[in-house]
Amino acid sequence: MSLPTILVADDDRSIRTVLSQALGRGGYQVRTTAQASTLWQWVEEGEGDLVITDVVMPDENGLDLIPRIRRIRPDLRVVVMSAQSTLMTAVKATQRGAFEYLPKPFDLKEVLAVVARALATPATPVQPLAPPQPDEQMSLIGRSVVMQDIYRIIARLTTSDLTVMINGESGTGKELVARALHDYGRRRTGPFVAINMAAIPRNLIESELFGHERGAFTGATSRVAGRFEQAAGGTLFLDEIGDMPPEAQTRLLRVLQDGEFTTVGGTTPIRANVRIIAATHRDLRQAIRAGTFREDLYYRLNVVPMRLPPLRERVEDIPLLARHFLNENVEGAGSVRVLDDEAMAQLQAYRWPGNVRELENLMRRITALHPQESIGADIIAAELAEASNTAAPGESAGGGTAETLAEAVERHLRRFLASGQDGMPLSDIYDKVIAEVERPLITMTLAATRGNQIRAAAMLGLNRNTLRKKIRDLDIPVVRGGA
Repeated sequence: MSLPTILVADDDRSIRTVLSQALGRGGYQVRTTAQASTLWQWVEEGEGDLVITDVVMPDENGLDLIPRIRRIRPDLRVVVMSAQSTLMTAVKATQRGAFEYLPKPFDLKEVLAVVARALATPATPVQPLAPPQPDEQMSLIGRSVVMQDIYRIIARLTTSDLTVMINGESGTGKELVARALHDYGRRRTGPFVAINMAAIPRNLIESELFGHERGAFTGATSRVAGRFEQAAGGTLFLDEIGDMPPEAQTRLLRVLQDGEFTTVGGTTPIRANVRIIAATHRDLRQAIRAGTFREDLYYRLNVVPMRLPPLRERVEDIPLLARHFLNENVEGAGSVRVLDDEAMAQLQAYRWPGNVRELENLMRRITALHPQESIGADIIAAELAEASNTAAPGESAGGGTAETLAEAVERHLRRFLASGQDGMPLSDIYDKVIAEVERPLITMTLAATRGNQIRAAAMLGLNRNTLRKKIRDLDIPVVRGGA
């Protein structure tokens, strides 16, 4: 049995060499070329079992080859690689029929895994969409590994109408992702309708979502279409879904189950012809445990979960984002602002509780308040300090919430683990850390129940005998208060 042949097209000699060697060691035959025309000739002649092609080549764009390859050899998988690591590249590659998109620089283990998966996956027919119109003002920005993963997920989802749940901190760009899924997807010619659950009074949410008939309630002087009707044929974006009241959750679940709804005060069912994208900054699993969010609704919405990383997890994107926001404000500022190296380093060291939105606001302030073209670390430090001083109680600069429990634990663990690098022996770390967390947790819960162990066990979700054993093992004093 002959070995599978991989056709590699890239005008960079070093990439051709690295791929040829890695694929050869992986048990494949490899043919490489710097020209799209040569690759096309091989494909026409029936050569190869898989194609790996760059996008930008001297004689033709690799993306333009994909539909032609798919027409004459629909079973031949195509993997696209590109140094233009943007959302648009990922979307175009996927929608033209590429099996996978790999941003450069890539991990050779990932390349080998993609090749193995491509050769083992049966080909499926692809219905190419009309080419999306690029909107650089709208597009997500970033070339970090985590953002490349987001781009690939978005690209795959543009070819379906699956329901998506986006989770991310405030300011991470959840609505931008929702708009990208719509604007590059199959429903792009329909409307994109957004509704923020946290911004609507509880008694009006059902009317906002489903509309109402004349006379349905006091003040309803005419029939009004709700967001489901307004979004017909397009996308309905349910922002801050975790803030939806229980009664509205019940109605939304019924719509998702039945595919139709009725207006408030109405009796005629209306077909729900929308794609649902939901978003939240909350931990919905915790909300389910607390009884504030329906578990069955969660699973209806969480068909495809997407987590948007906070800015502190993609610090390599900060220079790109900062320059983008500075350039956006050039017209009003009169001249381009440039951040020096120390200023950029300071931006990358900051935790960004308000994420991308906070960075955008900072760049706007700088262009408005500082006329000098070169922005130094002193200006960045002053602006960040000012933002911290004006944050509301319980908030951090940029509108983010105070340090979370997970962040506090992470900070202390980092310090604890670092102590082992100074000669202090570390062993049984897991038991020590759990004990460190358990003791104050149980102590404070007992204090809250004034020593009532039955109530404390119920609050902690522990068996009473288990709680007693932990109290004894951790030597926790119990004050009897009889609450």
